[in-house]
Amino acid sequence: MEEPGRSECLETRKTRIVCISDTHCQTPKLPRGDVLIHAGDLTNQGSYSELKKTVDWLEKAEFEAKIVVAGNHDITLDPSFYEEHGSLWRWPQTQDPEACRQLLTASPSITYLENEAANIYLRAPGGPHTCFKVYGSPYSPKSHRWAFQYEAERAKKLWDGIPSDTDIVVTHTPPKGHCDQATKDDRSGCETLLGALYRVRPMLSICGHIHEARGVERMRWNDSGAEDGGVVEEVEKWKDPGIGNKQSLVNLTAAGGRSLDNGSRLTRQAVVLQQNRGLTLQDCDGGGQPGVPGSHGPMVFRRTQRPAYAGSSHSEAEEERATKNGLESAADHDQREDDDDCKSRRETAVINAAVLGPRLAGKGMQFNKPIVVDVALPVWSFENNVG
Repeated sequence: MEEPGRSECLETRKTRIVCISDTHCQTPKLPRGDVLIHAGDLTNQGSYSELKKTVDWLEKAEFEAKIVVAGNHDITLDPSFYEEHGSLWRWPQTQDPEACRQLLTASPSITYLENEAANIYLRAPGGPHTCFKVYGSPYSPKSHRWAFQYEAERAKKLWDGIPSDTDIVVTHTPPKGHCDQATKDDRSGCETLLGALYRVRPMLSICGHIHEARGVERMRWNDSGAEDGGVVEEVEKWKDPGIGNKQSLVNLTAAGGRSLDNGSRLTRQAVVLQQNRGLTLQDCDGGGQPGVPGSHGPMVFRRTQRPAYAGSSHSEAEEERATKNGLESAADHDQREDDDDCKSRRETAVINAAVLGPRLAGKGMQFNKPIVVDVALPVWSFENNVG
């Protein structure tokens, strides 16, 4: 199967992305959209029964594409961590990490990402027929004893793996200083991740982890860099229109008054054989959409072997193998050819989409609405030439 190539100027169309994170076994009703993104903490501790419940809910959700990363609470999805520390939790029975992982990796409609990128081409009849490149990672800075965590000295190697042509970055942790303010403890986002976002300049950075920091910040990058007052020049904080309304909408298209100063890199120009680029096709089904047959689910191009970044519970040898299997340093192989590309990607919207809110004194658990994002993405195919 072949993947469309790249071009300079393209028609764009509004694509609706529904963002959620930190659902912790909750299965809320989701607003309509083209793409669903879950930024981790699917469960409370990652038992097979918890994961099965959540995966069943996600598979029934009516979206053409569904992109999922794990989080620190999804313990069994980190086999090395579970093997070493799983006995610290109470389980209904002994867990099989491979069976737990297969719920996601073998799903016909979910694209599960673990320190890897995928190129997504939407092609459902009546859909936007747009495309984007997404990178996903379940990791967060080490805090207490949880899965998918890393020590500070390992952060650069981890975040250097984000390809420089990524349009949407999905991480469980927020970047430092943006949608990361905790109220109950000293947790915060990752400063090294913020530096990686400055290098990549994605359209969207979708995260969770710190429940009380749920929200959206529109960052304008400082082209002068850290030497001139930091990498972020200006921040515009979102006021949630969902309060008293049916949905929490972030409109980053021209119809919203000011389109995001950024543009996707994926295009529909020339055809490139995926075998020559080390990628393979995950042909998803209709994503739970009524009347959408499997042949019209999204085309998802990804690496044949799933890289697995080695956190603190992994050996150096495992890290080396993970790198050779596809987690190459994007910082060492930067695909940005000149400053013009950098200037065309001036803004990034950081979205902390935590559904579970903080537990307030005298009250039960609070719940947040999913965050709905409208963004203009390039059209890669038209109705008369969709394969």
